[in-house]
Amino acid sequence: MVTPSSPAVLKRWIALELRRLRKQAGLKQKDAAQRIGRSQQHIGYLESARNLPSHGDLELLLGLYGMQDRHDFMRDLLSAAKKGRNWWTGLSGAVPKWFDLFLGLEAGAAELSSFDALLVTGLLQTRAYAEAVVRSDTDLSDDEVGQRVELRMRRQDLLDRSEEPVRLWTIMDESVLYRTLGSSDVMRDQLRQLLAMSERPRVDLQVLPLSGNAHTAQQGGTFTLMRFPVDMVGDPGVVYHELLSSGHYLEDPSEVLLYERTFRRIAGLAAEPGDSRRMIERAIKEV
Repeated sequence: MVTPSSPAVLKRWIALELRRLRKQAGLKQKDAAQRIGRSQQHIGYLESARNLPSHGDLELLLGLYGMQDRHDFMRDLLSAAKKGRNWWTGLSGAVPKWFDLFLGLEAGAAELSSFDALLVTGLLQTRAYAEAVVRSDTDLSDDEVGQRVELRMRRQDLLDRSEEPVRLWTIMDESVLYRTLGSSDVMRDQLRQLLAMSERPRVDLQVLPLSGNAHTAQQGGTFTLMRFPVDMVGDPGVVYHELLSSGHYLEDPSEVLLYERTFRRIAGLAAEPGDSRRMIERAIKEV
């Protein structure tokens, strides 16, 4: 089930349902807009998760689509989306506006698949390693560094939540194992953390050897694939790229499929989990 602490995902779910039901009814956006006395842009905003519908709009649209029996379910989703509170609210100073959406989607994801070419993925970082990463931005104050590190540590609760912990599949370039951040001790602890986490049943970790063949991800760099609970019928998932000053989200099904295929190709080139652990063990001795 979708976690109620992720209003961003609930908002996305409502948008997908409204779009699916409209298409199921054989109506175009402009037709639905005319029938309920709204603009086509208004319907587009509701179906893209930019805006939440009012209770009145929801009732009119479900009636138009012949789906009155979905009213109670959709009303409950709408109420949860409006009342939901993001867990990172208390760390607002650590969250750039563009990263807020990522945190909401991550909190509601069922599966996360990441290719990491430069750093250990945030969900597997130790506190000391995370601090070394964050401190690389010399424009941040000590308080800002502390908040961002705490945010990263809190994100890892996704792996331990009692109801439907997220499934994580991460592939990292072998160079990540030797790119020392902080000190050698910090790096060794981080590598030991990777070994421990790789033993978890809902964590799959692979290392892409430096000797591996060329792959299409080299053209696009690090990315994260997000998959959501099966309840969200028709949701193609989301691809996330992090840039220096913003986050880039891809939601078009054809683009998501391209990244899924790319990820599978990288997985085929990467070492199997057992061999990956041995590569990490070797790196611990060499760091």
